[in-house]
Amino acid sequence: METMIRDVINRFVRESPDNRFPDSGEPYFDEPLVGFAAAGNPLFVDYQRIIGGFHRTPQEILAGAQTVITWALPVTRATRESNRREDRWPSREWSLTRNNGENFNSALRRHLVAWLEGDGHKAVAPQLEPGWRQLDDPAAGIASTWSERHAAYAAGLGTFSLNDALITARGIAHRLGSVITDLVLSPTPRTAPDFRHNCLWFREGTCGACIGRCPVGALSRQGHDKTRCRAYVYGAVPGAVGKRYGVAQTGCGLCQTRVPCEAMVPPGRKPMGNGAW
Repeated sequence: METMIRDVINRFVRESPDNRFPDSGEPYFDEPLVGFAAAGNPLFVDYQRIIGGFHRTPQEILAGAQTVITWALPVTRATRESNRREDRWPSREWSLTRNNGENFNSALRRHLVAWLEGDGHKAVAPQLEPGWRQLDDPAAGIASTWSERHAAYAAGLGTFSLNDALITARGIAHRLGSVITDLVLSPTPRTAPDFRHNCLWFREGTCGACIGRCPVGALSRQGHDKTRCRAYVYGAVPGAVGKRYGVAQTGCGLCQTRVPCEAMVPPGRKPMGNGAW
């Protein structure tokens, strides 16, 4: 069944016209990575302590939840290359991928929910549920009631980075999605030794390339200033290039391109350990 679900997701990414630039017909995303986490994984309860009590568990979103299906949609090389050349505003290709590509990601969520329901299972996409919301928490800062990044980590798709993004086997330049279902599926093992292993800064104290890529100083050796980042990504950038690009959500992605983890887990200077990453 796991293979069948991967095939459903892969086929939709490959064939959907929504995964296409309007002017060229080229895709926003390459073949996805897909992982599975048990809904009863203790991490989802831990997240209510780590992120905040507002973060919902799979069972709080779907009664009888058994599995969280997650995916990462890697941004294509052409789009990544276009953004590498920028140092102030994101490229047009990157912004269209952020805006239109996320619309496609939501279409993928709905498609998988419909497919599972058609097969007789209950399913919901947490980020499309009416209860999902973003908030400014006094302790956690900018957060949401369901984190796609943390679901993907629970499903073994990657580990976290200095800029708070998830570094997968295909790198850090991607969009993430998830669906919760009552279908029992085999969990994908988490093989990384710790939750920041794929980031060179945390693994061996090297790199930090993303710090220099941020045009507003929202990244430092101390981590990610979410407030400064949000003001730039959701305020300054759309104001500067949104109308020209014809999108409402522009993204930024400068810290996810022209960095060693852009499209891979960087090997670094030290042995990787168990060879899984």
